[in-house]
Amino acid sequence: MLTYRRTLAASTLAVSVLLTAACSPGGSGGKPPARGTALAAVDTLTVKGRAPKTGYEREKFGRAWVDVDGNGCGTRDDILKRDLTGVRFTDGHCKVASGTLTDDPYTGTTVRYVRGRSKVDIDHVVALSDAWQKGAGKWDAETRRRFANDPLNLLAVDAATNRGKSDGDAATWLPPNRAYRCTYVARQVAVKKKYGVWVTAEERDAMKRVLGTCPQQKLP
Repeated sequence: MLTYRRTLAASTLAVSVLLTAACSPGGSGGKPPARGTALAAVDTLTVKGRAPKTGYEREKFGRAWVDVDGNGCGTRDDILKRDLTGVRFTDGHCKVASGTLTDDPYTGTTVRYVRGRSKVDIDHVVALSDAWQKGAGKWDAETRRRFANDPLNLLAVDAATNRGKSDGDAATWLPPNRAYRCTYVARQVAVKKKYGVWVTAEERDAMKRVLGTCPQQKLP
């Protein structure tokens, strides 16, 4: 009987340990994430509380959609050219007149773009307001301008879904398209790592939960 009780107790402890590992954010049984993965990069981000939004204005990140790369085209049109198919221009090679967002990242649907009555937004994957509250409020003007126009932080997406996101981080908003969530969070991690934008504890845990389902996901 004593041997049976010891065996039962050992079995119960083993199950408890396994459940704890499985339920922890990004839990992988204690095995560290592989180098170069988005999951590993989460642990390199600074974790702090959210600073006040006081003083935030879109203009603090510079005039919208400037030509930062010197190619003669504004950033918005550069991203439309990158992300749309069947692109047509109003003039030359810059102003996109129309195109199709095939397999929108946030919804998985197809969205038609027509200049002037667009259903496509250019989203800041890490919202400007979120960045402001997590470090960008202390940046110089040029760094904020680069951040707002960095192609790494920009995606053409369904407008209605994007506006529902507002300035949410990974703890408060994820794309409805579950198949894109790993890629989306990995891009957020990459942007925050590149610019030194910190994360809250809740945000870090949310990132790990998503990336724990795709531990080999690389940083973009």
